[in-house]
Amino acid sequence: MPSVLPDGDPAPEDGSLPESVRAGAESRRFGVYVHVPYCRVRCGYCDFNTYTASELGGTSRAEYAEQASWELSFGARVMRDAGLPERQVSTVFFGGGTPTLLPASDLTAMLATIRDEWGIAPGAEVTTEANPDSVDAAYLRELAAGGFTRVSFGMQSAVPHVLQTLDRTHQPERVPQVVAWAREAGLQVSVDLIYGTPGESLADWERSLDAALECAPDHISAYALIVEAGTKLAAQIRRGEVAEPDEDLHAEMYELAEARFAAAGLHWYEISNWSRSPETRSRHNLAYWTGEDWWAAGPGAHSHVGGVRWWNVKHPGAYASRVHAGVSPAHSREILSAEARRDERVLLETRIAEGLPTEVLAPGERAAIPGLIADGLIDGRAAIGGRVVPTLRGRLLADTVVHRILGGTGP
Repeated sequence: MPSVLPDGDPAPEDGSLPESVRAGAESRRFGVYVHVPYCRVRCGYCDFNTYTASELGGTSRAEYAEQASWELSFGARVMRDAGLPERQVSTVFFGGGTPTLLPASDLTAMLATIRDEWGIAPGAEVTTEANPDSVDAAYLRELAAGGFTRVSFGMQSAVPHVLQTLDRTHQPERVPQVVAWAREAGLQVSVDLIYGTPGESLADWERSLDAALECAPDHISAYALIVEAGTKLAAQIRRGEVAEPDEDLHAEMYELAEARFAAAGLHWYEISNWSRSPETRSRHNLAYWTGEDWWAAGPGAHSHVGGVRWWNVKHPGAYASRVHAGVSPAHSREILSAEARRDERVLLETRIAEGLPTEVLAPGERAAIPGLIADGLIDGRAAIGGRVVPTLRGRLLADTVVHRILGGTGP
């Protein structure tokens, strides 16, 4: 089942934001995330806020586009009332769940609401996630005609026994077909992979890498499998039915992915993401890693504007009740201190290829840099130029890099 919501302060029913969100807003980009919390089958490894038909408790997917559109309009009013400058939306991302379980017309209707309320900037990136078996050529053409520019397919693996362990429902041969349809529709294509599934060998992973690269996507994400408490997979491991993931094998798989992607002309720009060019990076996800503003609509969705973060009630039924009552669906919120925002910046920007400017670090924190260089965790030349950029080894040990910087322990 989905993980629990974090604690926080009560969120106001009118959604009002403090005056502090206006500081520096002109220099921050603004994006919109729409969470679509529906899945045909719950994957055994997943603890995302998603629901199968039997878990909806009487709520209907048919009404969801209208509910989310109400929140998007509500969000636009809240931001205007907060005195924030008018900013067109630079990125839109529909995630889930499986957004493409909804009709394409529902997705384009929600996108039209975003366009009407905020405006969409010229050249904006508009993405939806999709399962390979949840779309066809006509569906993808309708998305493109409605303003979508990009689709991210949940490929995960090309090996049947790995897909079975993950409870994925598509067949491997479906992936190149949907990629071809997306390209014919004029959409950029990303594929998502997962490595380290119990029972997956290095040879299995290599087979998946080969299959993904044969599709010649614009972008690839590759995530290490994390066993989340409360999931079916966690229970299977606890009962000894499947083996626990091997961290050393995870590292070998990551190194193999980096080598194969680089040879194919894909370059890392964030620890788990590679793109064919700077233009095909996920600009929406980069906004998360660089602390921009975004409004996130839908059950359990997390928003951030100017150092204020809030998260919506989780269940689609509770969300629908809030929307029908005309009040904010937010469950709780937190107002980040300057110190917390700075620490988050260290945590996130040490994950990206541009790196973290050393000028944001305190003297004691900068004292950690020589030791990180000596241990091969950050790039020495980049550090001389004033940025903390992880090496390949540093990407594998990203938590160590952050801990040593924020710990201020020096060499």
